[in-house]
Amino acid sequence: MGLGLVAGAGWWDDHRPLAAWPRLLAHVVAGACLAVGMQQSGAPAAAMLIALLLVPVLVNVWNFIDGIDGLATSQALLAALAFGWVLDGLGRMLALVVAAACCGFLPFNVPKARIFLGDVGSGALGYLLAVLVALGFSSRPVAWWPILLLPVASCVVDAGLTLARRILRGEPWWQPHVQHLYQRLARRHGHLRVMFAYAGWTALSIVVMRGLGLAPAIWAWGGSATFFGLSMTAWLRLQRRPGNGSEGTL
Repeated sequence: MGLGLVAGAGWWDDHRPLAAWPRLLAHVVAGACLAVGMQQSGAPAAAMLIALLLVPVLVNVWNFIDGIDGLATSQALLAALAFGWVLDGLGRMLALVVAAACCGFLPFNVPKARIFLGDVGSGALGYLLAVLVALGFSSRPVAWWPILLLPVASCVVDAGLTLARRILRGEPWWQPHVQHLYQRLARRHGHLRVMFAYAGWTALSIVVMRGLGLAPAIWAWGGSATFFGLSMTAWLRLQRRPGNGSEGTL
């Protein structure tokens, strides 16, 4: 039901512009559907609350990063493979299905793309990744929860910090724009190089995720926070660097 709501709202917006608030309402209700499903499977209340919030976050993050060829699909592919690595049973099966779908789509979406995700595709990928994170919350101890967010770190940091900056500047943050770091980098370096650069950082996050999963539990939270902190620092430094299609300062 949640996937149908997200994809349906995206399909509508692709064919006939849909206002931001009805779309967000669909995403929140989709998050509630996921939370109810987790409740019925016996998930902890904290995991249900995080899942409720995670759906609108990741749905919109994947919509935000779908601004250059290949980026949203390649990031979803790597994240799905990461979840296939750490989940079991039906969770692993779903992760591999998502990865296979991305593999079928990506060759036609890399620069220069012949087909595009649109809001229906990017939103669906964001929702499915939220489901995979939620399944991890249901099956793994609390110490693992921050680790499960590492495969989506690069996208969440770029989208989140860009959104925060626009809000602080008093800009209409709900409207389309071209201020994301990946967009500025792509204007200078091209879509393909930026896609591979983001893929490299996400691949590193997956290695860190696996390493922290084998380490003592106390390392999980500190290691995850450190990686997110490094991602944010890299975002700030690259945004300030002249020649990235920006004014060179924040």
